[in-house]
Amino acid sequence: MANNTAAYEFTIIVPVFNEIDNMEALEKRLGDYAKNAPVKTCVLFIDDGSTDGSAAALKEICSRHPDLYFAALKRNTGLTGALKAGIDLTESPLVGYIDADLQTAPEDFDLLLPLMDRCELAMGIRAKRKDSGFKKLQSKIANGFRRSMTGDKATDTGCPLKIMKTGYAKKLPLFNGMHRFLPALFALQEGRVIEVPVRHFPRVAGKSKYHLWNRLAGPFMDCFAYRWMRKRWLNPEPGDTDLNLS
Repeated sequence: MANNTAAYEFTIIVPVFNEIDNMEALEKRLGDYAKNAPVKTCVLFIDDGSTDGSAAALKEICSRHPDLYFAALKRNTGLTGALKAGIDLTESPLVGYIDADLQTAPEDFDLLLPLMDRCELAMGIRAKRKDSGFKKLQSKIANGFRRSMTGDKATDTGCPLKIMKTGYAKKLPLFNGMHRFLPALFALQEGRVIEVPVRHFPRVAGKSKYHLWNRLAGPFMDCFAYRWMRKRWLNPEPGDTDLNLS
């Protein structure tokens, strides 16, 4: 069934887990962007089982803004689960994603939106990345290994600023770590991918949810899962039908 997001052209999903210290910034930055975006835009916060009061704060924030919505998951599922839940709830033609830490700028969606007539996935590359040298090294190793295993040419799959065509996004298989393989998964659907540099900022509130295990060891194992799935991927296309598919 269609929901409020069907009235918009673009829905921004914001997964949230224990980000109470970022609530003021999230309300200001995303509320302002939704009002001023170049296309009709709403924001969908997905609370991923927060235990610090984030869910209640999001509910209050959304009550003050007509273009901000929230959905609370019954338990913590991780970034992939929250992102997939948001995609499943989205009914607008385009769906985007940004992290609640606001290390990327919602205004940079304006760089990606004009590309959507030429691709099915537009994603940022974090220019002048404001992370520690150790974090950047971890990402460099993980990105290099992923590219060698999947064959995708994506520079920075970890950049939390992306826009997808919703029809393609809804076909994504759900597995833990899915968000790291979006370019490769779109390629399985013959989806076109474009990357552009976007701004990156240091985290100013809250705590990072990433560590050595989920930056390196987890993605290492997920690459083998992807290769297994790629060999068995089915992408049937309907032929003659009397259904109204418009």
